[in-house]
Amino acid sequence: MFTEIRKRDGRIAPFDEQKITEAIFKAAKAVGGEDRSIAQDLTNQVVNYLNGNNVEMIPSVEEIQDVVEKVLIENGHARTAKAYILYRDRRTRMREGKTELMDAVKEILVETSRENANINNSPSAKMLQIAMAASKKYYLTNLLPEDMGEAHDKGFFHIHDLDYYAKTLNCLQIDLKNLFQKGFHTGNGWIRPPQRIYSAAALSAIILQSNQNDMYGGQSFSHFDRDMGEVIRGFKHEPDEEETYQAMEGLIYNLNTMHSRAGAQVPFSSINFGTDTTPEGRMVTRALLKAYEGGLGRGENPVFPNLVFRVKEGVNFNQEDPNYDLFQLALRVASHRLNPAFSFMDASFNRKYGDEISYMGCRTRTIANRHGQEVSAGRGNIASVSLNIPRLALMTRGVEGFFKELDKLLSLAVRQLLHRFEILSELTEKDLPFLIGERLYMDSEKLEPCEPIRETIKNGTLSIGFIGLAEALTILVGSHHGETEEAQELGLKIVEHMWKSTQQFCDEYDLNFALYATPAEGLSGRFLNIDRKEFGHLPGITDKEYYTNSYHLPVNYLTSLHQKIKIEGQYHTYCNGGHISYVEIPSPPKNNVEVVEKIIRHMAECNVGYGGINYPVDECHECNYSGIISHNCPQCQGESIRRIRRITGYLSTEDRFNSAKKAELRDRKSHINNCY
Repeated sequence: MFTEIRKRDGRIAPFDEQKITEAIFKAAKAVGGEDRSIAQDLTNQVVNYLNGNNVEMIPSVEEIQDVVEKVLIENGHARTAKAYILYRDRRTRMREGKTELMDAVKEILVETSRENANINNSPSAKMLQIAMAASKKYYLTNLLPEDMGEAHDKGFFHIHDLDYYAKTLNCLQIDLKNLFQKGFHTGNGWIRPPQRIYSAAALSAIILQSNQNDMYGGQSFSHFDRDMGEVIRGFKHEPDEEETYQAMEGLIYNLNTMHSRAGAQVPFSSINFGTDTTPEGRMVTRALLKAYEGGLGRGENPVFPNLVFRVKEGVNFNQEDPNYDLFQLALRVASHRLNPAFSFMDASFNRKYGDEISYMGCRTRTIANRHGQEVSAGRGNIASVSLNIPRLALMTRGVEGFFKELDKLLSLAVRQLLHRFEILSELTEKDLPFLIGERLYMDSEKLEPCEPIRETIKNGTLSIGFIGLAEALTILVGSHHGETEEAQELGLKIVEHMWKSTQQFCDEYDLNFALYATPAEGLSGRFLNIDRKEFGHLPGITDKEYYTNSYHLPVNYLTSLHQKIKIEGQYHTYCNGGHISYVEIPSPPKNNVEVVEKIIRHMAECNVGYGGINYPVDECHECNYSGIISHNCPQCQGESIRRIRRITGYLSTEDRFNSAKKAELRDRKSHINNCY
């Protein structure tokens, strides 16, 4: 009779047969069993079997569990055996999760993960990421249904911000006017409505920071010029241009220095503006643009906020329009500060909403609503999941099979979003004290203090995203959508199919599902690494460190910006949950604003909803020189260089990019050739 067992880590421990009985009885109860004596009898059989086959050996935990399964099946307890196997598998996943968590913690303690380029390497960032890693493992092993967890682990889809799965929502377009008119509470006291432009600007930053602490995604003002203009008209002392400029400068300073999320990141802030034609709104727009143009304390390029200038005929797009001068100023600022990007209110899918469309820096667009007003303010994305399109193509190698697998994955993705939505729906005001407590979300004022938030968050969107259309097309037809008409036709067919599926989900579940052109950052290398291990090193597909974002043309593909915009613009119609298109040019066009205007007008002609221009911005820390710096500063020979680039939508410094995004950055080719 053996008296000891060998544990999984190699340690020897006393054998306790009651643990076997407990495990068998738990499995039996899971399928309706109630007789503990049967579990004890089965345990005796397990022990007898082990004694007869391990006379001179100490059995391992795994060997004992294998025998338990064998005895259960041989005695006709198939359902109990299945429950036992599932329990055993779940325990295995939990153990593996703990091991992976410890490995992740070790890595974080050395260097923080670059899941987004707004994360630094501070102690606060490390502590936050350790908590995030623990949350991810918990949700994967304890909360997610097995098929959804497996799809995420194996790279069929990616559940965004898994660490916040049951805690909060993604992002919000904030109604600034409403907060300013009624005041708000930050937890330590009441903030009264502002009476001066300085305090209004300072409180704007506090609002973004406070709500960022309640959410994991971007924070945006949907109508900054309109809201600030209306607030100014209520002041006893109306500010002049200089006061307004100083206030906007303070706002920009705050948004580049005011940390949230455990002190690890500044808010992912965006400001939509440009269409208010009142004197006060125009003054705010002008001051904001000029303050951004002036830069930070030594003239450095601001990283936040992400500026989104609305373009609309009859308002600012044509020479006779009242805000045409502000459009020209926006072009000038964009020619050497990377921001603003431009949103097009006259695009076919935006036009019916007037100037209500607002975008996030990451590209999110929330507008259609089955449950209330179709406006941006007070709404945002609830959660996202992104599909690995190249993986489906690698599995099927044919168009017909691809669409069959795509439908299966779409079905699983919508079930995953519904699972998350139902969990988040049970949150209450105490879980989201600023977002819900201060009534930022649409209809949240109708909630009782302890009432679940389902009836308010149903106004938000649930987004299904995708990555790697270019690689999928290369697998399916031998070329991507920039190379042949055949590929472009198939690409549009695939994306339209996904969009139609989301519209069917809207009708089936009475929620706002949308198709999202994923801005893959932390995800950019993850899918590819998983697929390369399974499918090998494939030229043009898995031979680099990243898949191409959503419907974008490959960054290393040589084409004109004219053609790139024309091709990508056709996808904006279907990506109703968010879209963007950029062009790359080799240097800041600050001496050629006319070219910038031609690019923006071409975007409007090609039905682009949201777009911008990328180029390198390099700054010397030692002498503050700004320009293209290859290695040392050409002015002082300094080696400390700040390199600002746009990544997925927001600006960041190159040193904060993860390895996949650094590889993408190295591969980017200019689109300036042969354009005009």
